[in-house]
Amino acid sequence: MKKILLAATAALALVPMSFGASASEKVEFPKEKWSFSGNFGKFDRMQLQRGLQVYKEVCASCHSLKYVAFRNLEALGYSEDQVKAFAAEYEFPTLDDEGSEIKRKGLPSDHFPSPYPNEKFARASNNGALPPDLSLMTKAREHGPDYVFHLLTGYDEPPQGMTVMDGMHYNKYFADGNFQIAMAKQINDDQVTYADGTKATADQISRDITAFLHWAAEPKLEVRNSTGLRVTIYMVIFTILAYFLKRRIWARLEK
Repeated sequence: MKKILLAATAALALVPMSFGASASEKVEFPKEKWSFSGNFGKFDRMQLQRGLQVYKEVCASCHSLKYVAFRNLEALGYSEDQVKAFAAEYEFPTLDDEGSEIKRKGLPSDHFPSPYPNEKFARASNNGALPPDLSLMTKAREHGPDYVFHLLTGYDEPPQGMTVMDGMHYNKYFADGNFQIAMAKQINDDQVTYADGTKATADQISRDITAFLHWAAEPKLEVRNSTGLRVTIYMVIFTILAYFLKRRIWARLEK
């Protein structure tokens, strides 16, 4: 995904304010249905695996995922051996016994590597813009997953009378850049071939990568929801017991 989400946040200076950014612009983001939404939400493991495939095949050439270790992928339903094999597809710099720089295969304890050796190289490769790390992308915006999904699918022809600057593209959900974004539309039908046979429409691809990025940002979401449910049940039971205990105590006092 060349420069995917490259202009996702003004805070990351992905689109200079000179492009006409206006903080007063308000965009209505349609509310999408996500399996992980709500107090009882859970991730769809197959969707997360598809999202990982999209990240690996399309996004990883420009964007890092530095807060996610390969071993974390076991939470997506992969076995330990599968994670080891996945990590081994990457190479990391190290030193040999004589202090010379060499490459080693990745280990489950390693984190997803950056596609660039340093920030200057990254900016030089992207017309001065720094591709953001995607680890916390769905938490970078108020609308979270809805924002990311609609940004990916919000490309359209500009309204009549609107002039789009050279090198920019109209996106009806990118108000922070005056609806002009440096990243061209990158999600298209059949852009990937899913391993599980799911039809890879642009909508499906966008949903899958959004779900995966939300898992990357909220890996403990299910544990938190489960803990909250148990605490709620405990408090309900405790409240009922306290109520009957109170009635019993006051009944004695009234006598």
